[in-house]
Amino acid sequence: MLVIEVTNAREVVQQRIGRLGSRLIGKVVDAEAQVEKALLQELETAFKEFGIEARIFSVEGPQMLGRSHMEIPVHVRGEREVRLSDG
Repeated sequence: MLVIEVTNAREVVQQRIGRLGSRLIGKVVDAEAQVEKALLQELETAFKEFGIEARIFSVEGPQMLGRSHMEIPVHVRGEREVRLSDG
């Protein structure tokens, strides 16, 4: 199982929409959720190309505590199931 923590979501959104737009991020858009949504789409595409079936979750809450512990209050923001066949 892989766990990927995006640590620069605000900066990524700022690069994509500029400084003015990034000021609105906290008020209108959740930068982390937006970056995760884009990553879900990219991961789905890449997994299909490699022939990988997977369930990918975008969740709110977990925090890494050092290298060996994770705090897990989980709120699922999104889910994508990657299947190789359309059926």
